[in-house]
Amino acid sequence: MAKITLVDDDENIVTSVGLALESHGHTVKAYYDGATGLAALESDPPDLAILDVKMPRMDGMEVLRRLRRTTDLPVIILTSKDEEIDEILGFNLGADDYIHKPFSQRLLIERVKALLRRVGADGEEPPPPANEASRAIKRGKLTLDPARHDCLWDSKPVKLTVTEFLLLQSLAQRPGFVKSRDNLMDAAYEDQVYVDDRTIDSHIKRMRKKFRDVDNSFDAIETLYGVGYRYRET
Repeated sequence: MAKITLVDDDENIVTSVGLALESHGHTVKAYYDGATGLAALESDPPDLAILDVKMPRMDGMEVLRRLRRTTDLPVIILTSKDEEIDEILGFNLGADDYIHKPFSQRLLIERVKALLRRVGADGEEPPPPANEASRAIKRGKLTLDPARHDCLWDSKPVKLTVTEFLLLQSLAQRPGFVKSRDNLMDAAYEDQVYVDDRTIDSHIKRMRKKFRDVDNSFDAIETLYGVGYRYRET
């Protein structure tokens, strides 16, 4: 169904995760260190990447950092670390999802299925473009085209991950209306995927930075402390 690249130095995890993914119809390529994995990801991009954090030669965070310079490839981070700062760093660098070791194979498969659905890489026939979520959006300098996953600000491209795109789409569909973090979670994540408030905040922070790299006066996403976020059309 999908091409998945797995980068992890633990052979047991590579074997078990690889077999589980292949049993669901996916094609899996595995690499055991960050530098080799990064080279493979850049030369032969898959539909989704799964990266361990602690690896020889280059850790998963650095692989993710370098990937995000050129691609919005969906990425799930795996880690045995249980410190909050690592999860926040992963989302700030542009991870789409985060799973702590040890984890069940069922959990990983569900997360992979959910992320592939969000990017339209699950092999299922996409719905016809007749609903609000599929229509192109024009809000001042912002243009969003969900069908092509294109985002423009003042006619300049802004590369967004799938999660960032879905969050921005939810905000821009109704400018001026406040979206709580729970509303935004519902827009960007499948029902079975739980994320906390810090995750949404990290995605918004990274998204703002991308727009300010294009236009340092960007202020279209407003924070209402204790309430949520809203899109301000200028």
